[in-house]
Amino acid sequence: MTDQPVFVLGSDLQALEPAAFKTEEEFQELLALHPRVLDFGSLTDGQPLRLVLVAREMGVPTSAESGPAYWLDHLFVDTDGVPTLVEVKRASDTRIRREVVGQMLDYAANGARYWPGPLLQRSFEETCVADGRSLEEAYGELLGDRSPEEFWTTVEERLAAGQMRLLFVADRIPLELRAIVEFLNRQMRQTDVYAVELTQYRGDGDLRVLVPRIHGEVATAAKSPSGRRTTQRTTRADMDAVLRTRLAPEPRRTATALLDHAASQGRLEGGTAKYPSMSAYYPVAGRQVPIWTLSLYDTPAKEELAFNFGSITHHLGRDRAAAFAGSLPTVYELEKKLEMQREKGYKGWPSVPLSALVAESGTVEGILAAIQELMGGQETSA
Repeated sequence: MTDQPVFVLGSDLQALEPAAFKTEEEFQELLALHPRVLDFGSLTDGQPLRLVLVAREMGVPTSAESGPAYWLDHLFVDTDGVPTLVEVKRASDTRIRREVVGQMLDYAANGARYWPGPLLQRSFEETCVADGRSLEEAYGELLGDRSPEEFWTTVEERLAAGQMRLLFVADRIPLELRAIVEFLNRQMRQTDVYAVELTQYRGDGDLRVLVPRIHGEVATAAKSPSGRRTTQRTTRADMDAVLRTRLAPEPRRTATALLDHAASQGRLEGGTAKYPSMSAYYPVAGRQVPIWTLSLYDTPAKEELAFNFGSITHHLGRDRAAAFAGSLPTVYELEKKLEMQREKGYKGWPSVPLSALVAESGTVEGILAAIQELMGGQETSA
């Protein structure tokens, strides 16, 4: 931090002197209230980057069964669905040199594995409520023509693919941290790493000036364009290969029937997460509506069908979502979750393991019939 003041010229010249943040809490609160100071660069469509706060003190678990083991200072997201993880330290904290790097990599690795879309959505909406901000206003900055569930699914896929930003924020960035940031940025193809030096200047009364300086942009620009933000989508061949090698005949038949029906009556779109997944879009009321996603998780090995009620409600309205829920076959594990959806206005992702579908005869046929009814009774060739 330089000792040179900055000057504000109004009716007279006022010198603003460098001033340290009194506490780390003050520093963190500033970033939560004013994320614009961290907005630099642009989105994939060339629009300016605008970060939106998901949560302060975001819990980071280290297993699917455990509660949070760590707490990330801030989690933000942009309209491309790229998450931004932020750790804040004052220059007086010796951990800003090396220890904070290990912390951040812990958060990124475990967040990518254990932050599902519904958890991120709930954290964001709870933050909005706590801040007294309407969800309509908050989502207006993020969604475009997507439903909230579609957006948070994108965020989950970005995380799983390692597509994120890691920001180290301090009032002074030591040379050791700058060197580590530039090294990581050159080596990590999907993840961008930056150090943001945020200098505060104070004048008379409440007048403050904040000056951010970004370190790491040169290393980001030097990355091969083909090596960044590119992921392979799951293909039907990928799904079939996993189904053949991992599933017993009956679950495989169920999964294949679902995929075949979507391919013939609608369209399939592969996911970009590390595990194979495909989503089924069907033509309903003149638009392509995502109805379900089939995921073949790796750790632990699990095959799950999730219905995208958030999207169905967003595109078709609550009454049609309720009618679709009522036409689905009775499966015990799914029924409990559909009951919760009735209470919450059909805005979630109720899921059911393939093993539960196989346990009830005629279940897959009932699901396909419900989809046909939602589509308006169109004939099926499947």
